[in-house]
Amino acid sequence: MDHFKIALLFIASYLLGGIPTGYIIGRLKGIDIRKHGSGNPGTANVYRTLGKVPGILTFIADFLKGFLPTLIAAQFFFDPNFTDFSRGHWWLPVTAGALAIAGHIWTPFLSFHGGKGVATAAGVFMALLPVPTAGAFVVFGIAVAVTSHISVGSMAASVALPILCFTLAKDYQRPFTLLALVVCLLIFYTHIANIRRILKGAELSFKHKKEAGPSDGEKKA
Repeated sequence: MDHFKIALLFIASYLLGGIPTGYIIGRLKGIDIRKHGSGNPGTANVYRTLGKVPGILTFIADFLKGFLPTLIAAQFFFDPNFTDFSRGHWWLPVTAGALAIAGHIWTPFLSFHGGKGVATAAGVFMALLPVPTAGAFVVFGIAVAVTSHISVGSMAASVALPILCFTLAKDYQRPFTLLALVVCLLIFYTHIANIRRILKGAELSFKHKKEAGPSDGEKKA
């Protein structure tokens, strides 16, 4: 095992996860996304504030931030057969993925205040366990369709994911279920404010009318 390459992978995973794509897209549109809507630089707030295309672009970029480092770790550091976890270092892609999620939530580029980790976590698990992750996407879609709240869909999917991982994963993939449980708890932690708004009936729907244009303090002279 090349420890130098592993260290580089872990550092790169965290920094890649930390790229604040929603914030960057907002700046390209002339606003600071943190001063609009929920104030979160994630997919849902970008979608509500700037519209469908910026929201989709944010999701894709955040998804890839988790998918790419996890896939690279899996391909380069696993046992060649990709099945023997007694010899394969399964903890490497798990750690790379976890660091990407951590980088997204606690981004060093925005004073450690980032997104909620949902899209990046989806990318991580799509690289590790695509079938259970696809099932979690279905749960997400149903929950959003019923409630019109992306936050509810995110939390529902995070609960479904470890269950689906445990149920559908092969024996050699079982260690990933533990990561799914940790991610579930983390998603609920990052959604505490959403839970409070839901209980008060104040949570914004993803259909909420977007805020157009830069704020007064952000307009160009």
